[in-house]
Amino acid sequence: MTVLPMRIFGDPILREPCRDVERFDASLEKLGADLLDAMTHYSGVGVAANQIGISLRAFVYDDDGTPRWLVNAEIADLDGEESVDEGCLSVPGLYFPTARAARLQLKGVDLEGTSVEFVAEGFLARVMQHETDHLKGLLYLDRLDDVTRREAMRQIREQDMGAREVQRRT
Repeated sequence: MTVLPMRIFGDPILREPCRDVERFDASLEKLGADLLDAMTHYSGVGVAANQIGISLRAFVYDDDGTPRWLVNAEIADLDGEESVDEGCLSVPGLYFPTARAARLQLKGVDLEGTSVEFVAEGFLARVMQHETDHLKGLLYLDRLDDVTRREAMRQIREQDMGAREVQRRT
């Protein structure tokens, strides 16, 4: 198994909105497997396609021990707000309090093209927002208040993050 390298803050693909998935074929199944391999290898709870260099609106997540894939996901009916520490495999080692909706409605499709719709709350709602932000070319850093964002950028400069590959968390 060859794990695709994690794209790190500074890589332009992380800032580009991803294209809709239009073909549900073997290449999408391979992307799903690549996403799962990356999520497992880098010990994440979610990985978006652009984080491994593919500009398609697809991500994998695992909030309860069962990996799932979503493509062309759309969020609606955001409700409430929670601010907890959040991190990202593409911004390794940094965690900052990030405000997110506490509850939302999500619509998308799975790898076979079957419609998926559910309500997410708490941690799952946070994961859905984080991953769909990636597909829009946003990072959790964009959600930080001005003071915290400046601190995050200072820490990123100190780490000279560049475009290094994320080291596996142990």
